[in-house]
Amino acid sequence: MTTAMMMDRSAMGMPGAGMGMGGMPMGGGMPTMTPNMVMVPRCSMKVEKCAGGMKMTCVCDDPAACTMMQNLCTMMAGGMCSVCCMMNGMVVCTCNLTMGACKVEMTKDGCCVTCTSGDKGCEAMIQGCCDCLMACMKGGCTCCLMMGGTPVCCCC
Repeated sequence: MTTAMMMDRSAMGMPGAGMGMGGMPMGGGMPTMTPNMVMVPRCSMKVEKCAGGMKMTCVCDDPAACTMMQNLCTMMAGGMCSVCCMMNGMVVCTCNLTMGACKVEMTKDGCCVTCTSGDKGCEAMIQGCCDCLMACMKGGCTCCLMMGGTPVCCCC
């Protein structure tokens, strides 16, 4: 599948994601690091403000990548929604959208995630995250939408 990216989950700032089972080998040497790679559908992502928060729209051109992303979204819906932005393999920012309720809707060629809150302070934080994500995308970052800590789609 040419429309998928290999991502190292430990590079996305997920605690413990890069540690192997046991962490410390017998004899007290250095901790072992095991690769923790995952295939992530590549898509185009649009982020915009909406009433009460923000809306992220992910669109896949490849039908197989679209089905994979929609299946991941369906399985992971209800978990914490976050977006990780990276440039040159380094995390630039991570927006954890814990201050609002995130709702996932499937579209014909992807999905739409809406994160909103009825609290004005939380709405301002969500829209601040939206501004940050738009600036990162405009600056050339690779952004990865995650649900429950699992990447569901990435855009370049």
